[in-house]
Amino acid sequence: MIKRYLAKILAKDRQGLQVISACCAGAKAKITDIKYLSRNKIFLLSLERLTKESNDDSLKINSICKFEFVDSVRSKNIDQNDLNLMLELFTIEVLKNKENFEINLIFSDNAYITLSTEIVEVTLEDQTKDL
Repeated sequence: MIKRYLAKILAKDRQGLQVISACCAGAKAKITDIKYLSRNKIFLLSLERLTKESNDDSLKINSICKFEFVDSVRSKNIDQNDLNLMLELFTIEVLKNKENFEINLIFSDNAYITLSTEIVEVTLEDQTKDL
């Protein structure tokens, strides 16, 4: 019997975020699975991604990407009223803007979400695997 492990990756800098971005490239997200909890300063992105950490890169896995200490969120080219909208994540980039960071989630069709935060603290945690 093969043991299956669920990954948890914590990023606190640009290099760590690049690892999470690589793991999430090509992941799919439904618009209804994207949440910003402004009181808690947490942005949640639920993804269905192909696992890139193992030898079997055809294995689909549900993961939560949690961004903490988020002060504001902006989106462009995303119809938030289309509850069936499925976005494909291309990459995650981080830029330093004065004292703050801007984390850009770049999706297909020139859609993106920009998170403004004082520090980079992002967790990618696997939830379930299709066995």
